[in-house]
Amino acid sequence: MKVKTMAEMMAVGETPEVLFWVGCAGSFDQRAQKITKAFATILDKVGIKFAILGKEEACTGDPARRAGNEFLFQMMAYQNIQVLNGYGIKKIVTTCPHCFNTLKNEYPELGGTYEVIHHTSLLQQLIDEGRIKIKEGGEFKGKKISYHDSCYLGRANNIYEAPRKVLEALDAELVEMKRCRTNGLCCGAGGAQMFKEDEPGNKRINMDRADEALETGAKVIAAACPFCNTMMTDGVKNREKENEVAVLDIAELIASNMQ
Repeated sequence: MKVKTMAEMMAVGETPEVLFWVGCAGSFDQRAQKITKAFATILDKVGIKFAILGKEEACTGDPARRAGNEFLFQMMAYQNIQVLNGYGIKKIVTTCPHCFNTLKNEYPELGGTYEVIHHTSLLQQLIDEGRIKIKEGGEFKGKKISYHDSCYLGRANNIYEAPRKVLEALDAELVEMKRCRTNGLCCGAGGAQMFKEDEPGNKRINMDRADEALETGAKVIAAACPFCNTMMTDGVKNREKENEVAVLDIAELIASNMQ
């Protein structure tokens, strides 16, 4: 599959409908690369003209700011804003809620104002418009799926319905965990916790969250964030349930069930 970079598109005088911001996890993490591929496949299938920044994309600076290094955050942000503004980018889609939140809510004050969409919102829009058609009797029909709310998507940006509507399109049975939506429990990776050791305590937060998901009896735990995906997968493996319960991103569920 050939994905064009902004530089390649500009060189032939083309402009994309949307820039796909891949993010660090989607670029370098082997598990998250599968999410990137799934989402790129969907965009390709529905005929959305998109590009990526490739080597010109740097981390948004979210972990640096959350860890308290404001100077590093601003350096990274300014670098990205210069690249984005240089290409005249108007619309960005990303599969990572951390990138989504930073680009949407924190870049404008530094001079980077764009229409930023999370991939679950775009998928919902494409399903509503009939551009994504789901196979009749797909592999998830009637299966129990539990959706884990990412903090940066839910509480930080109030996106609760889009991912659930996308899952409903699969004809699956959506089972909620006891803590969900505005009361959702963090998987333990946000706020730069992904990159440091746990604070002292008697239980890891991702084990707690994975237990809540397993209690629902769901065969699939759906996530919409690469960090959440890692934490939930670790939790499921710790309980030795990885052969019974799959942790999948919403884009992967859709990509494997599109007509």
